[in-house]
Amino acid sequence: MAAALLLLLLTPAGLLAALAFLARPRAARVPLKGRHVFITGGSSGIGLAMATAAAREGARVSILARNLARLEEARAAIQRDSGRGDVGVHAADVRDAAAVERALREAGPVDVLVCNHGVFVPQELERQDMEEIKWMVDINLMGTFHLIKAALPAMKARTRETRLPGSIAIMSSQAGQVGIYGYTAYSASKFALRGLGEALQHEVITDNIHVSLIFPPDTETPGLEEEHKRRPELTNIIAGSSGGMKANDVAKKALDGIKSAKFIVPCNFEGAMLAVATAGLSPQSSPVMAFLEVIGAGLMRFAALCFQWNWFSTIEGYYAKNKKRE
Repeated sequence: MAAALLLLLLTPAGLLAALAFLARPRAARVPLKGRHVFITGGSSGIGLAMATAAAREGARVSILARNLARLEEARAAIQRDSGRGDVGVHAADVRDAAAVERALREAGPVDVLVCNHGVFVPQELERQDMEEIKWMVDINLMGTFHLIKAALPAMKARTRETRLPGSIAIMSSQAGQVGIYGYTAYSASKFALRGLGEALQHEVITDNIHVSLIFPPDTETPGLEEEHKRRPELTNIIAGSSGGMKANDVAKKALDGIKSAKFIVPCNFEGAMLAVATAGLSPQSSPVMAFLEVIGAGLMRFAALCFQWNWFSTIEGYYAKNKKRE
């Protein structure tokens, strides 16, 4: 009996010890003070909130978006809230690789790159125009490729020069990961970012650059206001069961995750559950989180099936109700 009890006590400790050996990449801290943080989609919403928070921590911030007038307004707001005068603004469309390269060249070497840009048109695939689908893929996915490819050479040189870790953060979304009704094209463009992040981390870790994938829920931004205007009714019903967040709260969670060099950065409890449920072959630097993923994988799979059951039941009920009306 004593031996069996000892085995039970040692098993979690043994697993934790094994995971401490296996967890990769190793834990790191990515400082922001005195470093150059480049944020796309920085003229409003989460990007503006992240830029303001980073500037408050002493970072030199550059923001990129398409509208120069809105960028200038954002710069004034960041300067007012942070007291820093060295905020750079760059007007460019992330779909234009040459324009992105020029903007990064003008901004100078980047220590922390935040690919926060993104667009979404919530609609059933059958009803969605192919030009809208291409628009989302070009901005959400190809735009991220353009930014990372343009920034990498100077980022690698910076980490060698400063001997401090750099970071590439990619903004995805919870909706993009779970494939909610009406988000087919959007989910495809966002889900591809996860594969990009996983493969990229293997390429850049030897250059002391860490990759973070950020998964915010619905967030109170101008983009969400526009999204609500076109959301299918059924999408609102399903998405309405998940709580939203304010841009400042998401920005804090995102920056904390970047500074901790976390690969997956959830922003609320549902996001944390999703991170465990979808961990798969994702990098994990924390032995404790790896322990929770190993232990919780089966439970989270059960929870995921419960969510799927609820969504399919909602869809079936919605269409059955509409059929009766007809």
